[in-house]
Amino acid sequence: MKNKELAQRIKELRNRKGFSQEELSEKTGLSLRTVQRIENGETEPRGDSLRRLAIAFDVSPDEIIDWTVQEDKGFLISLNLSALSFLLFPLLGIIVPLIIWISKKDKIRNVNEIAKEILNFQITWTMILFLGYIGIILNSAIRMKTQGDINPIAVTSMVMMNFLLVVVMYSYNLTMIIINAVRINKEKKVIYSPKIRFIRK
Repeated sequence: MKNKELAQRIKELRNRKGFSQEELSEKTGLSLRTVQRIENGETEPRGDSLRRLAIAFDVSPDEIIDWTVQEDKGFLISLNLSALSFLLFPLLGIIVPLIIWISKKDKIRNVNEIAKEILNFQITWTMILFLGYIGIILNSAIRMKTQGDINPIAVTSMVMMNFLLVVVMYSYNLTMIIINAVRINKEKKVIYSPKIRFIRK
């Protein structure tokens, strides 16, 4: 591994933990100058220094050494398109991208940012879809109860509203995935909206 890649990894781990260089120095027992030299790629930590860093970051030494940032646009597009699994069942649009992201987390450039965008959107979309179903069913049940019997018109209306909800929601999700696959291919930032930021870090 090149020193530059290792330095980038250590700096990223330090930032993720919220440590300053001074705090990392204190936690590892390494001098501040040594920490700075490692993060600048001037030296590569080995043996005891690597073990101390791993303990401070709560990872194994192998996780530090084996990590490299790769450019893989094809993987990012595949990750994005994996959200199409929502077509089989809404929750799969969350589960499949999550599994794929975990397999390459921190190892592909921009994978974390894109995965968070996809997952936050899919979670939000799934919640809206299920809330829509519940709203339509409750509304129809209240209408039937006030009328005192099962009204064929009310049942038909409920079925049609559910069908319309599915068509609109599924079409929108499909469109967002296709648009963002094109954006990733053109190396532009993905834009998924609306979304609640459930996953931040």
